[in-house]
Amino acid sequence: MNMAALEGRVALITGASRGIGAALALELAKLGAQCVLVARTQGGLEEVDDSIRAAGGKPATLLPFNLQKAEKDIDMIGPSIVERFGRLDILVHNAGTLNKLTPVAHIDPRDWAEVVAVNLTASWRLIRSCDPPLRASDAGRAVFLTTGAAQNPRPYWGMYGATKAGMEHLVATWVAEVESTPLRVNLVDPGRVATKLRAAAYPGEDQTKLAQPTDVAPGLAAFCLPSETRHGARVRLGG
Repeated sequence: MNMAALEGRVALITGASRGIGAALALELAKLGAQCVLVARTQGGLEEVDDSIRAAGGKPATLLPFNLQKAEKDIDMIGPSIVERFGRLDILVHNAGTLNKLTPVAHIDPRDWAEVVAVNLTASWRLIRSCDPPLRASDAGRAVFLTTGAAQNPRPYWGMYGATKAGMEHLVATWVAEVESTPLRVNLVDPGRVATKLRAAAYPGEDQTKLAQPTDVAPGLAAFCLPSETRHGARVRLGG
């Protein structure tokens, strides 16, 4: 992959303080992108920024806020990035929450509200905020991370699966709406990856036997390249 493939491009990555988001931010920075990183923890974002700088990337812009509660921040994120950098070329929505696995009949309203806010509502708000600058880019790229649970219902996964399925439908609709623009939008399922969310879902699993975030980052970064032509794909990367 051309190590200057994203020179001059501006990339927004959510859930960027650890796991897949952090690994992807580093990968995009190595390709020359100016990264804008969103996550709840300032410390985690600073660690990712340190890694980017150590790898020779441009210092990242850090936006520490909770997607569940920062509705106005999400609404302003697109215009704010354009005001600072003059453009936005890449959106990767990686942030998500499992909350807990529970029977549908036992879902607590507060848990439901949190999962809907992070997994579904934040997706809509990000699209709403970032659509204009991404369309204005000569090669706008948007990647939304998804999961097999969205298309394969299983016991106790209703809350997470339903919100991810809703997100997929929302993104698929956006795909159709931007068909005639340079913007390419795709859904990517990274597969079984050693993340904190998966550890919460499968507490007895040996994560050393799973793909690591750094293993899937290059595949995700490929969807962000100006040369990428896939649009409306739903791709599974790993096993």
